[in-house]
Amino acid sequence: MIERYSRPEMKSIWTDDGKYQRWLEVEIAVSEVLAERGEIPADAARAIRERASVDLDRVAEIEAEVRHDVIAFVTAVSESVGQPEARWLHYGMTSSDVLDTALALQIRDAGALLVAGTERLRQVLLDRAREFQYTPCVGRTHGVHAEPTTFGLKLLVFQEEIRRGGQRLEAALAEAAVGKMSGAVGTFAHLTPEVEVAVCERLGIGFEPAATQVVQRDRHAAFITALALLASSMEKICVEFRHLARTEVREVEEEFGAGQKGSSAMPHKRNPWRFENVTGLARVVRGYASTALENLALWHERDISNSSVERMIFPDATVTVDFMLDRLARLVETLVVFPDRMRENLESTRGLVFSGQVLLELTSKGLSREEAYALVQRHAMDTWEHGGDYRDRILSESRITDVLEKEEIERSFSLDAALNHVDAIFERTLGGNS
Repeated sequence: MIERYSRPEMKSIWTDDGKYQRWLEVEIAVSEVLAERGEIPADAARAIRERASVDLDRVAEIEAEVRHDVIAFVTAVSESVGQPEARWLHYGMTSSDVLDTALALQIRDAGALLVAGTERLRQVLLDRAREFQYTPCVGRTHGVHAEPTTFGLKLLVFQEEIRRGGQRLEAALAEAAVGKMSGAVGTFAHLTPEVEVAVCERLGIGFEPAATQVVQRDRHAAFITALALLASSMEKICVEFRHLARTEVREVEEEFGAGQKGSSAMPHKRNPWRFENVTGLARVVRGYASTALENLALWHERDISNSSVERMIFPDATVTVDFMLDRLARLVETLVVFPDRMRENLESTRGLVFSGQVLLELTSKGLSREEAYALVQRHAMDTWEHGGDYRDRILSESRITDVLEKEEIERSFSLDAALNHVDAIFERTLGGNS
């Protein structure tokens, strides 16, 4: 976890202390379930609950000798509990019962922050979409002016994609936040399926119905992939804003603080550097998805080729996406928007963005599509190459005015007509919900 991109609440989940506390939570839950079932003494479970603690330095000291992190942890915790009760700690369990079940707790807790961050970003996008619902701007395809749209519609599209990303994330969390207590090869040789269910219910997570020594890693890959998709959607938003912030376009601008500097050499610069930052981080998260997919294929009932990978990708992916969600929400919230510049750019091609409607008006009056297209395109190309106003050219073309009344031509160039269904798009997208 890089400090620069780590927010405290998310970071704390993946620290050694955060990890060991969840290991301890699993151990306590198992002892209490076993005691309730009469399989270990009730006073032992009570002692474990009341006295068990984790000394990070002591765990590290023991691990340096035994070279096994779970054994070091159990030994250190046993010392805090004391004998004879400590002999019931970790009773009937294998290391992965602790590791994978505690990982599920970390995924659950990290996921709650990510879901909240995703909803916050969605809401910010929606608020600004409503703000600019009727603000006209030019739509672009292939980077070239196409037809009119509104800036609010752009933001509504982004809001809807982030909503889907949140749904995928929640579904992936439900899959990944599962534990297991089925032992060394998944056969429940020492504990029972009923114990596993009871422990996982107590911890507030699901359970793996059929496991090897480990929870199957397709679950975790789905979670990391959902994060990669969410990160890619955020990148898409940032790329759009970066394009719109270019000097030649200048329809939006990243908030620029008092005293901020844009360049060490060029004092005039106001760069979209935070949008670029989110763009770059998305590339990293996509790499974690590829790595998570590699973890599916383990030898037989388990090897540990996944372990070193997961020590890195789970903290880094969740911390990074958490940071991205917060940064992008703030950027959207403070985004400077220039409606007048949007209108200026929309009108800069002198009516060409309405060529499609002129084509439809002509074909509706009986011209073949080919004939109408040739007429409309010829005047469009003349406007591209020689300047002037496209509507004036259309009005001066007798083969068009013989077919269309002036009012019909004017209607073809109506911005209100082009954007007539904006309200309907908002309504069907949101369904009356905010």
